[in-house]
Amino acid sequence: MATDVATQAAVPEVQAFNITLIIRRFLPEIDEEARWESFDVEVYSTDRILDALHRIKWDQDGSLSFRRSCAHGICGSDAMRINGRNRLACKTLIKDLDITQPIYVEAIKGLPLEKDLIVDMEPFFAAYREVKPFLIANSSPEPGKERRQSIEDRERFDDTTKCILCAACTTSCPVFWTDGQYFGPAAIVNAHRFIFDSRDDAGDVRLDILNDKEGVWRCRTTFNCTDACPRGIQVTQAIADVKQAVLRGRA
Repeated sequence: MATDVATQAAVPEVQAFNITLIIRRFLPEIDEEARWESFDVEVYSTDRILDALHRIKWDQDGSLSFRRSCAHGICGSDAMRINGRNRLACKTLIKDLDITQPIYVEAIKGLPLEKDLIVDMEPFFAAYREVKPFLIANSSPEPGKERRQSIEDRERFDDTTKCILCAACTTSCPVFWTDGQYFGPAAIVNAHRFIFDSRDDAGDVRLDILNDKEGVWRCRTTFNCTDACPRGIQVTQAIADVKQAVLRGRA
């Protein structure tokens, strides 16, 4: 019992502190353009930006709108710009930011703004669908058997299986901001996942799709996409892999 008491005493107390969030608001029924609004919020050292947004919505302004679902960095629905960088609100610890200064929060760029921190994701998903992000096989596996694959073959595309379609990479891309037709990093990442899958037979089809003026050649290798990915995917490298495959004419 004495040991348990000593262990409990050693656990640091969760500290409360006040922060200022400056949120870019847009209420289509009253606003002609987006505007900044400031909120003071009490938070704890274990809180994330998503927790602060919840407190504002629940206790200060119920009209504040944003997307969230799992709150554990898996669904990807709460991607937003936090202090000028694309992040998931549910993975961004407030204590890791400079809390002596206001924290700026706004919607991701390059997609039509619908309300507050919510954007229209349809252009993003349209590009995703266009690269045929599903297995296409010309043959069937043996009855009762799986499509077998070596460890080495799996490793070729393992990194790009991690994508959660949060759009953080695509909406951090300067080319995407200025060119609404560019497929964007996320679509190319999901094409990569199947182009290099040894079980798939439609790699050449996807390479033809991406060998387009709005495909992989629009990438300017700024690494914004890699920096923004909350899953740590080497997005720029995946795009380079696809470029090389296009030049070779095969995966």
